[in-house]
Amino acid sequence: MSPHGSYLVLDIETIPDTSLWKAPDAPVGQDKPFPPTYAHKTIVIGCMWLDADLRMLRLGVIGEGKDEKGVLEDFSAFVDRHRPTLVTYNGRGFDLPVLALRALHHAVPMGWYYDRGVRYRFSEEGHLDLCDHLADHGATRSVSLDALARLIGLPGKLGVDGSQIEGLHNAGQRDVIENYCLCDVAQTALLFLRFRLLQGKLSAERYREVASDLSDKLRADGRLDELMSAVDGPRLLAA
Repeated sequence: MSPHGSYLVLDIETIPDTSLWKAPDAPVGQDKPFPPTYAHKTIVIGCMWLDADLRMLRLGVIGEGKDEKGVLEDFSAFVDRHRPTLVTYNGRGFDLPVLALRALHHAVPMGWYYDRGVRYRFSEEGHLDLCDHLADHGATRSVSLDALARLIGLPGKLGVDGSQIEGLHNAGQRDVIENYCLCDVAQTALLFLRFRLLQGKLSAERYREVASDLSDKLRADGRLDELMSAVDGPRLLAA
């Protein structure tokens, strides 16, 4: 299926690529330095595919069971084939530059990233970065997805945060990482629907319809039980 005008909500999880970069020793009590963009090894790409009517077609992880190169190949091929508008939270500042440099490292083509308006921040063509749009493209200070999720009735972070991904990966807890990523994807998608209401592209009635439909589908997904049980339904649906 290749629905015209579809959307792909995405989020990535990474660990340091220690073959390319070694973290300097940090003083006791301080966090380790954040790796440079090129040294973020992508271990999970979580995605939600929405059709042109904002109905969920699929939720899952791209390239399940493959190494980083295989994951990048599957992701790039999907975007090239279906040409969805990518929807991210801070994807312009992190996710997409990481994916581009890791594709450069593995010699994976990402032509769609360079032959469309994906990298032009003032347009929604190819990519809508909610963080950038809600911060008026840098005119005001950006805030976290966690904060904006809670602003509209979502729980935000639930026990796991990005600083724990490397430890979870080393402990072999891939299912925890994937579920954490999909929780961020789901909350980004619901924030996207609320943003469409804010923009006036959805009426209040239509917003409640599509947000309710997506919420029902997410509640039926056992991977998101903890997330959906913590949602403030009336506030999310503006009921």
